[in-house]
Amino acid sequence: MTSWDDLTGQEAAITALQDAASDPEAMTHSWLITGPPGSGRSNLAFAFATALLQGSATGAEAQRTAAQVAARTHPDLAVLATDRVIIAIEEVRQLVSQSQFSPSVAPYRVIVIEDADRMTERTSNVLLKALEEPPPRTVWILCAPSPADLIPTIRSRVRTVRLRVPSVAEVAELLARRDGVEPALAERAARESQTHIGMALRLATDADARERRARTLELALGVQSVSGAVIAAERLVAVATDDAKAFTAEREDEERAAALRSLGIEPGASVPMGLRASLKALEEDQKRRATRSVRDGIDRVLVDLLSLHRDLLLLRLGAGVELVNEAIRGDLEVVARAVSAEQSLAALDAIALARRRIEGNTPPALALEAMLITASGRVPALGSPS
Repeated sequence: MTSWDDLTGQEAAITALQDAASDPEAMTHSWLITGPPGSGRSNLAFAFATALLQGSATGAEAQRTAAQVAARTHPDLAVLATDRVIIAIEEVRQLVSQSQFSPSVAPYRVIVIEDADRMTERTSNVLLKALEEPPPRTVWILCAPSPADLIPTIRSRVRTVRLRVPSVAEVAELLARRDGVEPALAERAARESQTHIGMALRLATDADARERRARTLELALGVQSVSGAVIAAERLVAVATDDAKAFTAEREDEERAAALRSLGIEPGASVPMGLRASLKALEEDQKRRATRSVRDGIDRVLVDLLSLHRDLLLLRLGAGVELVNEAIRGDLEVVARAVSAEQSLAALDAIALARRRIEGNTPPALALEAMLITASGRVPALGSPS
C-alpha cells in the first residue's frame, strides 16, 4: 500500500504528480492543488510530499519516510494547517523563513499549506515573495478550492493540478476497502455526503452524525409558519454547534493531555503559575478553532438543505434521476406534491444567500431564519416579483 492509495477518482492528477516526482524535467517548485471540498486535496498534497521526500529510496527507508510524513514529523516537511477563520501572517512568515534552509536528509524541503484560500491579501503578499525566488530545493504545495481563491500574482507563479468530484461509487468503494464499512452503508454515506470523502467517512462510522443530519432535514421540512422558522433556525444552530463540539472535543482533550505531559504535569494536578500561560495560549487557539468549526458545521447544515430542496425540485419536475436523499424518497415524494418548482428554486436561492450572509459575518441564527421563511414559501425570494 502506498501514499497514493487513499485517493479515489483522481487518476489524471496522480499521474501528473508522480511524473513530476520522478522526472526533474517535469518538476516545478510551486504547486497549487484545487478541487471541491472533500475531493482529497490534502491527501494528494501529502502523497506528493511523500514521493518527493522519498526520492529514490526503497524498502524500509521509503516506509519510514512515509510514516514520518503521515505523522507530520519529517525534518524536511513543514505544514501549515489551520482550523481558524484565517491564516495568520506570522505563520506564513515563519514558513518563508524555513523555506530558505536546504533539506537535511531528503532531496527536497517540502512546505504544504492547506486551505491557502484563508490567507488575506497582506498574508498572500508575504508568501508571494518566497514564490518569486524559491531556493533550488524547496517545493511549495498549496491547497485551495479554486485558483480564483488566491490572488492573481500567486496564481501566475504556481502549476495548478485540478481534482474532479469523485462519483458515489468511487467513494463508497474507498470506504468499504480502506475502512471496512458495510457496502450499503458506504453507498448511502457517499451519496448523502455528496461524495465529500471526509464527511462520508464520518456519516458511515458515526451514528450520532447520521442522526444529526436526519434531524436537520426534519426541522427544515417541518417549518409551517414564520414563528416555526425562528424556532427551527435556533434548533439548527444548536444542531450545528453540537456537531462541531462532537467533532473537536476528542481532539481538544488529546491536545490538553499532550500539553500537560510536555510540561511534566500529572493528570489532575494543579498547574503552576509560571506554566499557565502555555495552557492559556492553547485554550485561546482552541476557542478560535471552535468558532471556525461551528461556522463549518452551519455550512454543512446548509449544504444538506441544498440537497433536500434539489431533490424536491427534481421530484417535482419528474427528472427520474437518483436523489441525494434516496433513503427518504417516500417522504420527499409526499412533500414534492405539495410544493411548486418555483418554491424549490426560491428555497435554493435563499440557501445560497444565507451562505453568503454568514460568510459576511451575519449572525447565523438571523441568516437561517430569513432562509427558512423564504424556503417555506412565507415570503418571496430576494428579487422575485411580489
